[in-house]
Amino acid sequence: MDLPPAVVDGFAAIDADPALKAKALQNLAAWLDGAEFAAYRPQIEWLIAEKKWSVLLDSFYQVLPFGTGGRRGAVGIGPNRMNPWTLGASVQGHCEYLKERFPGVSPLKVVLAYDVRQFEDKRGVYNRDLPNPVLHTSSRDFCQYAAGVYAANGIHAHLLPPDSKRYVATPELSFTIRSLHAHGGLNMTASHNPPDDNGSKFYTDLGSQPVAPEDQIMSELVDQVTAIRYLPWADAVRSGKVHFLDDSHHRAYIELCRKESLLPPPKLDEIRVVFTPLHGVGGMCAGETLEAQGFRPIPVPEQMTPDGQFPNVTKTPNPEVPECLDRAEAVAKGQKADLVIATDPDADRYGGLASTSPEGGGTFRYFTGNELASLVTHFKLSQLSRNGSLPQSPIVISTEVTTSQVVRIGRHFGAQVIGDLLVGFKYHADVLAQLDATGQFGDVRGSVDDFIIAVEESHGLIATPHLRDKDSACAALLMAEAALLMKREGRTLVDYLDDLNRQFGYFRNELLNLVMTGLEGKRDMARMLNALRTNPPKEIGGLTVDSVEDLWNEDGRMGPFKGDTDRAARNFLIFRLSADGLTAKVCLRPSGTEPKAKAYLEVATPPRAIGTTDVEWGEQCRRADTQVQRLATDFLRLALGTVGVTPAPGADKLSR
Repeated sequence: MDLPPAVVDGFAAIDADPALKAKALQNLAAWLDGAEFAAYRPQIEWLIAEKKWSVLLDSFYQVLPFGTGGRRGAVGIGPNRMNPWTLGASVQGHCEYLKERFPGVSPLKVVLAYDVRQFEDKRGVYNRDLPNPVLHTSSRDFCQYAAGVYAANGIHAHLLPPDSKRYVATPELSFTIRSLHAHGGLNMTASHNPPDDNGSKFYTDLGSQPVAPEDQIMSELVDQVTAIRYLPWADAVRSGKVHFLDDSHHRAYIELCRKESLLPPPKLDEIRVVFTPLHGVGGMCAGETLEAQGFRPIPVPEQMTPDGQFPNVTKTPNPEVPECLDRAEAVAKGQKADLVIATDPDADRYGGLASTSPEGGGTFRYFTGNELASLVTHFKLSQLSRNGSLPQSPIVISTEVTTSQVVRIGRHFGAQVIGDLLVGFKYHADVLAQLDATGQFGDVRGSVDDFIIAVEESHGLIATPHLRDKDSACAALLMAEAALLMKREGRTLVDYLDDLNRQFGYFRNELLNLVMTGLEGKRDMARMLNALRTNPPKEIGGLTVDSVEDLWNEDGRMGPFKGDTDRAARNFLIFRLSADGLTAKVCLRPSGTEPKAKAYLEVATPPRAIGTTDVEWGEQCRRADTQVQRLATDFLRLALGTVGVTPAPGADKLSR
């Protein structure tokens, strides 16, 4: 159909790439004309009548990218939004991938999971007086739609019964795929994103998200989809290709997590642990594991109910954000607790607070993901060593952007440390897969029996090779047991962290978010990375840049690209710096799931030397704190300056 001239004129007035505007007009015409999009038409016509040109352009200029193993973004209308059409195209492509990956195998089977989300248009984009096929759509609804696509393609889908009050957390999905010997999986979740977002994450038969080149193959098959085969939910169930999960896999998952215990369980009221799932599904994994191990977690009453609107959470339901733990801290103070543990909505992340007093209560200290990575890594290595059960050549896995203190800790215990992975637990899982298949990864030799722990700065952890995605249940148990050990010694987790800083060096790690939204933001982000790549700074924050590593360099350690998905993941710059006894690092990359670039900052001191006084040590730590702020301020100015942007006041504000 011909678009109204007002639409063409409205798009013309927007400062954006003409090719993208042309693509948006083409997609918009298809959605206004195609029979499969008829239900969306009243809202599209209203947006046109209201001259919402920016919304329409952003909704239609592309198909929501299939990156990091799936699609994630705002729920809404148009190909650049999460809706049944974009999900259906993804699932159809996944069906084609599974048939290519497992030729002749029948029946193919997948496991489906979903979080607590439900789209209520909190951003107020659409007209509530008109029909809207995505309004009130829950993650469960999306999952049932996906089951209909799988069934129509002859693939058996395993998911919870429609009347289940339980949810399958992200780590339990990984476990269940492996337990059922399924060929893949789908998780409908936007993790800790705002309530109006949702996403589809696809999993391999190993219970992990795919890495290159497999993710590239899947992405290409998704892009080639022209028609979606689909059975309505009732027909899919009647077909015999939809199977409902019982509790056996859940119970086996909880028992697996309990096996990570390293200490005798606490006596009655020996330690007081407050727990909150932040309205997500963490009570059904981390909460149950803590309870089963005798920790008797104290709930945060107003946050225990699964609720995708997250009504009683400050800012965002993400333990990476200290403000969301305010209610839990209030409960902990009232209960004179020793520890607070929180999980995010799909229960793959964990975080928390610890009392600064051995008696509990009083003042609480928040732990960053980097600090937790160091604490739990040291705790597990030290306890295994003490128990005489540490493998001869243990393996510790981390990423380039996670605190390098983990590397020092691992090597102290004689571990082989892989500390330079790309961001995302699919890369940790790939290490385990290669160890399983070949007995080596790069220079590291061993098997999954040598694996100790995998950590990442984003509050994630894998503690057992039987899981291949980050897991809050094992993490919560290790965190609680580390606090229990300190309690038995008359100390706190804060004391434990101070010990690590003295022994291995004080590391100050910070994250700067360079938010760049919309088409202009996407363009500026690419320009910024390319400018810093071609003309890197010689100095940042008064520190000399000793070396620059560009992971796009195909002659470097990562070799040739394995496809477009690999190229996107490797859009990554590393600046290594030093001066006056301090070492530092700045890593910059675009986020794979959010409209921003992320700058990871690290400044580290050497370990505390023998004979150093408390005053002298405190001064060394303060120097590192001062230096990381200088790095943040200067790098933000340098990076945004490449695209002619002046940082907003306070944009360089750090966590403390």
